[in-house]
Formats: sequence, C-alpha cells, structure tokens
Amino acid sequence: MVRKVRYKRMWIYIVGGILLLLAVYLIVQGTRCNISVKESNERLASYNAKTVNLSYGKMSYVDTGKGDVILSVHGIFGGYDQAYDTCKDFSSDYRIIAPSRFGYLGSDVLGSGTPAEQATAYVELLDKLRIDKVYLLATSAGGSVAIRFALDYPERTKGLILYCSAMPFTEKPNKHPEYAGPPAFLCNDFAMFLMSPLFKPIMGMEPSTIYSMLPVSERKEGVVLDASATNLDMARNYDKYNVEELQIPTLIIHAKDDKLANYADTERAVNRFPNYTFVSFEDGGHLLKGHGEEIKKAVSRFTKEQ
Repeated sequence: MVRKVRYKRMWIYIVGGILLLLAVYLIVQGTRCNISVKESNERLASYNAKTVNLSYGKMSYVDTGKGDVILSVHGIFGGYDQAYDTCKDFSSDYRIIAPSRFGYLGSDVLGSGTPAEQATAYVELLDKLRIDKVYLLATSAGGSVAIRFALDYPERTKGLILYCSAMPFTEKPNKHPEYAGPPAFLCNDFAMFLMSPLFKPIMGMEPSTIYSMLPVSERKEGVVLDASATNLDMARNYDKYNVEELQIPTLIIHAKDDKLANYADTERAVNRFPNYTFVSFEDGGHLLKGHGEEIKKAVSRFTKEQ
C-alpha cells in the first residue's frame, strides 16, 4: 500500500513537472512571439508601401526603381514585403511593382478572389500607375495568378517568369481537394511561431523564415483565400488554362529539392509553354537559397532577349 502511494505521488510530480515546463515554455515562446510581431511591424514600415483606392477597395504596394517594369506576384503568407524581397536584387535595373495580393497586408478582395479577379485588379493598378506592359514574376501560389494574367491580358504582358511556382497540370485531374493549405485555425501569429521549428523537415525552410511571415494575423485572409481558391484554380478550371496559346516568352526557374512545388510536375509542365526557357538547380529549396546571382543573370538575359 505504501509503495502504491509513493508511485502515485511520483507520477503526480512527473506530470506536474512536465505541465510546469510546458507552461513556462509557452510563456517564453509567447513573449518571443510578441516581440517578433512588434519587430515585424517595424520592418514592414521600412518598405514605405503605398495604398491606392481601386474600384472595389484598397491595394497596398511597393513601387521602386526605373526601367522595364517587373510586377511581382508573391506566394502564400506573403504581401508587398515578400513580393519586393523576391525582386530586390533586380531593383537597380528594373522598376519593381510589388503589390499585396487579395487579403494580404492592406489589400482588399474583389468578388470571390479568384486568380482571374486578382489579374483584373492588377490591370486596374497598372492603369492607375499608367504602366502599359510588364514582366510578371511569380513565386509559389502566385503562379496561378500570373499565368491567368498572361492568358487574359497578353497585350499587357512582356514576359512571364515563374520562380518555384505553381504550374498547370499536364492533363485534367480526376479529382482535387477542396482546400490546399494550412487550416485557418493555425493561421495566427502564436501557432505559426510554435510550428516554426518544423519548417525544415516539412517545407525545407529554415525556422527563421517565420520572421518574414509575421504578422500572420494580417495575412490570414489571404492565406485562407489561397488555400480555398488560388491553389486549386488550375485544377478546377483546367480547360481555361490553355497555356499552349501563350505567345509571350516564359522563363521557368526551379530547384530539384523544392518540397512545396514539386520539381517533377514542373519538368512535365514546361513543354506546354510554346516559348519557354527552363533553368533548374540541384538545390536551393522552395526559396532557391544560394542562387541569387545566377537567377539575376538569367532574368537579365531573358529580358534583354525580348
């Protein structure tokens, strides 16, 4: 009987100790998260983003540089910051227009927020800025929007640059999910901050990537929209993505070890584009880490050939 009481007490102490450690860990992480969110807001202020009133609402964007215009179409968990950072190495040679897509960092949503509606909003932004034609540079989930823009507005498109991007299917899928992205309940600052140590094994990204995603709370609407609409559009509307009809030049850049946009799918899809250049890397992951100079040269060569 005494031994049973001792065992019971021991387990109470063990469980209590674990719960105490967990509570301390959550408090520490919560404090770190709050500090990081504050720093992220300060970082966003440094971009000097502008806001324009379009027919349906507001769109925030960065506009910097001179020369041929690159319209940067960011991926999931993005915004004008991610859109600009993707192209900042080109800013000395091009004018970079880097908007927040629907639901991200100060941008409202037109209608259902489909890629076609996002493309329409971009045209309205370009009209406001008196820009006739652009190179579209799209990353990840932004690929659907950029491809849709090129199909719907070829007269406004100088070229298409797909950078570890979503790609059209090679045949119509028999089925597809109704949601392709993180669940809405995880799209908050603290949950994603806690998950960041898992970024490497799951996505091939360093845990520090979380600092470019904060504040998640101001990107949530866009993330959910991407997961429920943008990421699924090329499957749902396969017959409307006739990329074989594209006459504009297309530069496709991808890494073989990308864990988010499957390289094999890209390799199969490139032949659907009539006028394409394909640049691949053995490594670099979804963010193409370590290949900045090579990508800059490839983009420069691509635009000069047009």
